[in-house]
Amino acid sequence: MNYTTAPHTLDTHQLGSVTGLTLCQKSKPVGHSFGGIPYALPPLGAFRFRRPRPLPLHYRYGTKSNPGNFTGNCAVCPQPAWQNSRNEESWNEDCLHLNIYIPAGSAPKNGWPVFFYIHGGFLQWGNPNMAPESITHLLNDSALRCIIVQPAYRLNTFGFIASAELHNEAARDGHAAGNMGFWDQRLALEWTHSNIRAFGGDPGNITVAGYSAGSHSTFQQLAHELYFVPDEKAVIKRVIMWSNGPGVQAKGIVEQQKQFDELLRVLGIPLSLSAEEKLKRLRETPAKVIVDSQKDMSITEFRATTDDSFVSRETIAHINSGDFARRMKRRGMKLMNGECRDEHNLYRQWRTAKDSYDGVYTRLCADYPEIAVSKLLLDYCGASKTLPPGMKDWQDLFGHAYANLQVHCLERGFHRALVDHGLQPGKDLLRYRIEWRAECCGYPPEWGVTHATDMAIWFWYPGLTDEDKRILKPWNEALAAFVHGDDVEWGTKGVKEARRLRSDGKTDVWADNRWEEGLHVWQLLNEEADRVKSRL
Repeated sequence: MNYTTAPHTLDTHQLGSVTGLTLCQKSKPVGHSFGGIPYALPPLGAFRFRRPRPLPLHYRYGTKSNPGNFTGNCAVCPQPAWQNSRNEESWNEDCLHLNIYIPAGSAPKNGWPVFFYIHGGFLQWGNPNMAPESITHLLNDSALRCIIVQPAYRLNTFGFIASAELHNEAARDGHAAGNMGFWDQRLALEWTHSNIRAFGGDPGNITVAGYSAGSHSTFQQLAHELYFVPDEKAVIKRVIMWSNGPGVQAKGIVEQQKQFDELLRVLGIPLSLSAEEKLKRLRETPAKVIVDSQKDMSITEFRATTDDSFVSRETIAHINSGDFARRMKRRGMKLMNGECRDEHNLYRQWRTAKDSYDGVYTRLCADYPEIAVSKLLLDYCGASKTLPPGMKDWQDLFGHAYANLQVHCLERGFHRALVDHGLQPGKDLLRYRIEWRAECCGYPPEWGVTHATDMAIWFWYPGLTDEDKRILKPWNEALAAFVHGDDVEWGTKGVKEARRLRSDGKTDVWADNRWEEGLHVWQLLNEEADRVKSRL
């Protein structure tokens, strides 16, 4: 694709003057980008592993005579490699920045709708930076005419470590420890609500969306807003959760302590030290050393903590009781949520479990509470711990189990609870299923329609052919309508139905043949939420 860029300076008044880029296609301006705008103070030194700090009230990015330069990208939180890809040159713990992409032309009367997108990567890796040709194509060729805001946030150890030592330290400031990455996202969302009008956006029309771990983050942002943010301060109008769901109730501090202690042992920090000395040494350890240490750990995944500050211990109980749905209904919130057919083929690629029952058990315990893993594998394998029928090997089981916990099964239990308590399928809840993939999706053909192959659909990849675009046009237009806040003709009537993109490129309504399986796993893992919360 032929595209060019030119400097573009904007006087935002309350934030000062900023210089980004005008993106042009065949010399025609199609949009503007501002990359790497800080939304928080640097989480460095003593502020490593602590909540993000907002910028000072009168913070300015630049002046008319010396505008702030935001022609690049966000810094990338230090992180492990995905598929042997690791660019340490882009690493910087001072990564609490966001990218803003704006369509060219006149904004609607109230400003552009805002699409606040949280990137994925298992909460362990990833970044919000898009190539200029992708931004140009998305802003110019798709129906998604809106401002896109993509925040960077802290990942893996830096964003999700938790322990009694960190909890007690944070308590002195009236805080809880853990979930720093979620707090980062929330602060970026609040920054967007407060400042996006200066970029031509409508702060009253914000859709929060995410893919994979970004989708799970979107759920956590939704749950946090419903239970910790009063109606008059609510920011989120709609949510899109692509290929992920609510999961199970997150681990508590007691279970997270095992991972903290293991990390210290791997780093050679004695557990006999005082809490203050442990944290001092941990904060002095270089980022690369911390990232590299994860390969020597058994509890490899740094994830959410039930802290009753960002993540309520009653999250799953609220879903089961119907209170979650009633709050969504009262605030007029709508949800788009769904899956790809073969999610498991990519899931098994990330830190693949050893090919044994114990290997699968240990690997799943890195992500989920042990009580949930025990129940799930007993259901799959029985007391004899034998490989279930239909699985090629234990690693195949791992991929399916991971996909069921992240996407297939627990989404269905969530959907059932939402509809049972007030949300209307096809209107308030838009379920989908993807069985088609574009050649430009970037993953091996033998993986099928796996996790993330549908990102070409939602982000309108430059490699889409004219035939691809013909197939996807109704989906692209439906997404745009949803983000704009318009009614969407989705086609589904009952909760057991989903809008489907079939492998032959045709769209229909699918009668969900995995519905009962999904409800079974939800009930197995989440029906005891009221009793489980007392042990967190």
